[in-house]
Amino acid sequence: MPTQSPLSLLLEPFQSLRSRTFAKLYFAQTISLLGDAFTWVGLALLAYQFGRERSAIILSSALTLRVTAFIIFSPFAGVLADRVDRKKILYVTHFIRMGIVACLPFVNAEWQIYVLVFFLNVFNAFFTPTYKSIIPQVVEKAYYRQAIGLSTATFQLLGVLGPGLAGILAVWLGARDIFFVDAVSFVVAGVLILLLPGDLLNTASAKERPEKPLSAWADVLNGARLLFGNPLIRFSLAIEFVSAIAGAQILVNTIGHVKDGLHLPDTYYGWVMGAFGVGATLAAFGGGFDKTTSRRVSLIVGALLLGMAIIGANYVGYPVLLGLWVLAGLGQSLAEIPSETLIGEQIERSQQGKVFGSHFAFSHLWWAIAYPIAGFTGSQFPGQNFLYGGLLTLGLLMAALVVFRPKKQLSPGQ
Repeated sequence: MPTQSPLSLLLEPFQSLRSRTFAKLYFAQTISLLGDAFTWVGLALLAYQFGRERSAIILSSALTLRVTAFIIFSPFAGVLADRVDRKKILYVTHFIRMGIVACLPFVNAEWQIYVLVFFLNVFNAFFTPTYKSIIPQVVEKAYYRQAIGLSTATFQLLGVLGPGLAGILAVWLGARDIFFVDAVSFVVAGVLILLLPGDLLNTASAKERPEKPLSAWADVLNGARLLFGNPLIRFSLAIEFVSAIAGAQILVNTIGHVKDGLHLPDTYYGWVMGAFGVGATLAAFGGGFDKTTSRRVSLIVGALLLGMAIIGANYVGYPVLLGLWVLAGLGQSLAEIPSETLIGEQIERSQQGKVFGSHFAFSHLWWAIAYPIAGFTGSQFPGQNFLYGGLLTLGLLMAALVVFRPKKQLSPGQ
């Protein structure tokens, strides 16, 4: 079997765009992600207007509400995606989100931010799992891994570039008017969603539907059972938890380390987080090296890279830190991409909506657990936070290998 060049690995994900339906779906999601960057930059500036001393509290509370909405509602979103036309879910939730964003420029009280952010992410919790459950339906099986890789790479890339573009627009337009640009981006993405062919996005066929549909709660529990019942997916979820522990250390504690540990200005923080995003993007584009059914190599290598990258970060200079954060970004993508691919390959099509919804909820629950741990190590051990975070990451990786690693390869659907 011929070895692929690095360039061909990087270009491989774009083969999935041969599907015109996926191309429309992908560009709709890309524009929507760019809009999300506008939303959060605008919220940061808006929070600052309510008082500099309150801005951190407002943003942290908003992020907590975001994760809470995902955990509570995304399992039900997955159930709905298996019962209702998925195109309808996409455009209804999308245009409701657009309306909520259009309300943000008129906010004049702190509580209004919390209400709008919560409901914005309630509908985001319905949109995103539905989007993910559509990909296996519209992309040929041969290109499914590439489609997931391209979607993830774009998410990572816009995570780096999006806030910068939004910041430039915010300087030009102001904190409140940027939300109108955000709403316009929703309109463009919404048009692409409306152009999707509905017949390709229907739920399971009549033969695949059970004679007596389960209740919503029973379906939610069934989604979780299917998610954790497959050994390959269960192992990938365990590695996702390991990845979240390390990733939270990076997101929460890098700013303090750069400013207080290395005594560098804000610009250096931007560059080091950019290095993390670049590493994550490269891995997402070139992550197709692992062709195994279980993606075990990608999962283990990713978690190991993360643990090794952060464990010594407290004791190196800035240039080395840049390199370590590139490796950490590589590890983050390698550890997190396989779960969605495995769901598309291992779970029956008629059940995928509820399983994607369940996965979306649990993957955010991992972060909800990881953020307080990172906050504790950052506040209690400011000069050793990454050391303890790295030790915890590697320890959990060893535990996952012992407890959760599947003993055999499974064929799709098992």
